[in-house]
Amino acid sequence: MNMVGVDIGGTFTDLVGVLDGEIVSSKTSTTPADPSEGVAESLRLAKCDLPGLGELLHGSTIAINTVLERKGAKTALITTKGFRDVYAIGRGNRIEAFNLFFHRPKPLVARHLTFEVDERLDPAGRALKELSRGGIDAVVKAVLDANAASVAVCLLHSYANPAHERAIGEALREASPGLFVTLSHEILREFREYERTSTTVLNAYVGPRVRDYLGNLETWLRGERFSGKMRLMRSNGGVMSASMARSQPVSMMESGPVAGMIAAGILCKQLGIEQAIGFDMGGTTAKSSLILHGAPAVEEGYVIGPLASGQPMQLPVVDIVEVGTGGGSIAWVDDTGGLHVGPQSAGADPGPACYGRGSDTPVITDADLVLGRINPKRFLNGGMPLDVEAARGAIKAKVADPLKLSVEEAAIGVATIADANMSLSVRAVSVNKGVDPRETTMIAFGGAGPMHAVAVAREIFIPRVIIPKLPGAFSALGMLMASWRQDFVRTIVGRLGQLDPSGVATIFKELAAAGDEQLKLDGVARGIAKTQFNADLRYVGQEHALHIPVDGPDMLTGDVSKIRELFHVEHDQRYGQAAAEEALEIVNIRLVLTAPRADTVAEESMSRPWTPTSDAPETSRKVVFGDPEKPVDARILWRPSLPAGFVFDGPAVVEEPNSTILIHPGDKARVTDAGHLVIDVAF
Repeated sequence: MNMVGVDIGGTFTDLVGVLDGEIVSSKTSTTPADPSEGVAESLRLAKCDLPGLGELLHGSTIAINTVLERKGAKTALITTKGFRDVYAIGRGNRIEAFNLFFHRPKPLVARHLTFEVDERLDPAGRALKELSRGGIDAVVKAVLDANAASVAVCLLHSYANPAHERAIGEALREASPGLFVTLSHEILREFREYERTSTTVLNAYVGPRVRDYLGNLETWLRGERFSGKMRLMRSNGGVMSASMARSQPVSMMESGPVAGMIAAGILCKQLGIEQAIGFDMGGTTAKSSLILHGAPAVEEGYVIGPLASGQPMQLPVVDIVEVGTGGGSIAWVDDTGGLHVGPQSAGADPGPACYGRGSDTPVITDADLVLGRINPKRFLNGGMPLDVEAARGAIKAKVADPLKLSVEEAAIGVATIADANMSLSVRAVSVNKGVDPRETTMIAFGGAGPMHAVAVAREIFIPRVIIPKLPGAFSALGMLMASWRQDFVRTIVGRLGQLDPSGVATIFKELAAAGDEQLKLDGVARGIAKTQFNADLRYVGQEHALHIPVDGPDMLTGDVSKIRELFHVEHDQRYGQAAAEEALEIVNIRLVLTAPRADTVAEESMSRPWTPTSDAPETSRKVVFGDPEKPVDARILWRPSLPAGFVFDGPAVVEEPNSTILIHPGDKARVTDAGHLVIDVAF
């Protein structure tokens, strides 16, 4: 089947497709005003025949950028009487204890747009105060009078009994069909009132914009006679239908970056790598993720934006640590003479100064160009010539002159600070999780990742870096490998060994029924789906829980010795200790439902024997690696011309159509039989 994966980033839109069994790719600038233009252009560049495509997989930053830029819809919030300020109060912990300028997350819903209804459920879902028809009518009128474009409904304990939320949702949808309505139980059937409210609000806040974007894209695709399926990449590493993405856009917050980590995990399986760090540096940000046994970790807690002041989202997300350092990150000097890089980005428009679009703001790409690391005539396979003098002028005016440095000294300073910033994200997913980076391998990708990967690896003593094939569009390639996945959860709080067997069995049946219904809606055959139940367990008195696989309700209500042992082993592995005599309690039961892809051409392409496709000759040029006054002669190699088994030493620059690889002096590199580039880092 012919299919394509399209990843819209903040700077570039990447495409990788399988057409008649062959891999094709393209890369074009993102159009911030209308991202679908980048999709159309990438399809044109790759010469994709839309009527002949069976599937289009898509990942986008539109949802997360809407939150970060606070450009979402005017949103109202409906909650239980007496709980109007839960969302604004949030948690009482102070994450940055010594930050004098610390501030809590700023709500996406103003207080005057938060409305209460007089109803109340207990934690078991029993009604303590029924919701009246008059109460429903009053709150619906208040929302409509406020001219809200979207509304989030999150009532106390509705995860246990959604009846009241359903009644309000039906009234809202009937009164205003164009209103984007998000009911918390449709997104998340889990306790923790603040995080559940924040997740529901996030969905409502980005909903209209994502719905309109997907609608425009689908209309354009139909106009081009595309009759296949469009699926969207989820933050949990799976894919979902377009209809689900329109109703639950919050689940695609990190849809682009996670696809690259999925592909990195599959590459690790093929190469027999047990511990790796996926490193993705694009035009706007750099992302890192720990990959164990061929799969990145999936966590249930995530924050959109800075950890202390961002918006919490309580949904399964591939565990990625992100920093605002990308090829387009702006270099600037503060009032005290300190040099900074990011987190502000020049984006796709106007982009770096070297793009020649009128920008006079220096960014990392400008610095790399000035240092001789980028070939101005081969950028994007020659499709976008770069202006070296514009880059030099921007760095001179904004960095070199204020700091009384030469242009080259300023440029190496920008690159060095950027590398140090990105190493923090790599530390966060390795050292901070008890993993020694010296025992890992870095899988580096993204348009700018191969340029800076070796420097970042050297910063924290990672001994080996692998640059896969198609690194500049690796996330788009990962979309072609992602399985269909849905996550379901039900809260049940109680001590292990004292649970009501009938209640536990009921939850398992509800989860299974919800999974079957979703399989039917998305047209996925039940026979190929894999079912995995997990129990969230913790020691009594703890706040957070660990996910422990369970076969069925009997493991929780019958002989619990096996699951206790599994929990102690996991707790010891995670935290270095276990308290075998302590009582355990359960807080949630989860169902993870996955279905593998029938087409494995993309996955097989990564292990396919490599054959050079070009005979471009080797050249050389001066490149600055350390001392800006002493550039060195570096070998300039064209990756499509390098044969399998080719071995060479740094200093070298390996150029290819969608990225550039920088190999430092002393490093050793070789091309594998499948065409991946393995770099042994010299310390």
